[in-house]
Amino acid sequence: MEEMSPDNIHGVILAVSSSVFIGSSFIIKKQGLKKAGVSGARAGEGGYGYLYEPWWWAGMITMIVGEIANFAAYAFAPAILVTPLGALSIIFSAVLAHFILEEKLHMFGILGCILCVVGSTTIVLHAPHEQDIESVKQVWHLATEPGFLAYSAVVLVVVLTLIFYYEPRYGKTHMIVYVGICSLMGSLTVMSVKAVAIAIKLTFSGMNQFKYFHAWIFIIVVTVCCILQINYLNKALDNFNTAVISPVYYVMFTTFTIIASMIMFKDWASQSGLQIATELCGFVTILSGTFLLHKTKDMGNSTSLRGSTTHSPRDTPVFINSGSSRSSTSTRPSIL
Repeated sequence: MEEMSPDNIHGVILAVSSSVFIGSSFIIKKQGLKKAGVSGARAGEGGYGYLYEPWWWAGMITMIVGEIANFAAYAFAPAILVTPLGALSIIFSAVLAHFILEEKLHMFGILGCILCVVGSTTIVLHAPHEQDIESVKQVWHLATEPGFLAYSAVVLVVVLTLIFYYEPRYGKTHMIVYVGICSLMGSLTVMSVKAVAIAIKLTFSGMNQFKYFHAWIFIIVVTVCCILQINYLNKALDNFNTAVISPVYYVMFTTFTIIASMIMFKDWASQSGLQIATELCGFVTILSGTFLLHKTKDMGNSTSLRGSTTHSPRDTPVFINSGSSRSSTSTRPSIL
């Protein structure tokens, strides 16, 4: 096992800090969205009353702080290291939901949290070193290679299909529609965020990168993608349980981001087969943990529901919401 580089260590510290803030933001934002839903149209129904709720803005600020830390992490470490650490935000979100929102965490949910930590540690210890990039134009060259252009085109076609065809018909009942939009756009966001973060890092070191138009194009892409993600994550959290949104979004977002990073930055080009296999095992371990968290999301409530003939909106299938969308237990989204 190679020794971790100083840049990777900085990236890990920033990524873990980011997870703490982002995991907390899900819970804080949900409180604001629930309050907004009492007095007006909910986000899932096209309402924007949450913009007047202090709790929602507190959650947004918390999330922004987390995203800034995450943003900085990409300047130091490869996406294949930073992105999987987002699993830690699931842990914080699940634990806070257990104590604050009374979305009970079952024993197997706790095991899922442990698996996420073990998988994250495995990836951290075997992650590739960040490649040396001396200019944002170098990132632009990587982004305009045929492989990544083809990936971007496929993502845009799928996202537009989800937005204009599937979302009006199935958005409120099938979580995969909202999460799919956010995850696919999120992979493009991360690649652009990494480019902007590198540009800022190089600029602070004395090499101004913002004199090149490439940096500004990456900034525009980040802005558009983030706005899109905020909108559809809010709709997702408004219709589905937080304990479901967090793990499923994480799995899809991380998978697409790793694929995008492999295509664009070729993160695994300098690694041996054993190192790649170890990282994949770590990722599968994380996926197993998120799966456990998801599949056992209702078990913690089974005692209180035992003997009752009515079902909570939490008792919904994995990707389908068959319960009432007016329930106070429904949830809503965030950004990355």
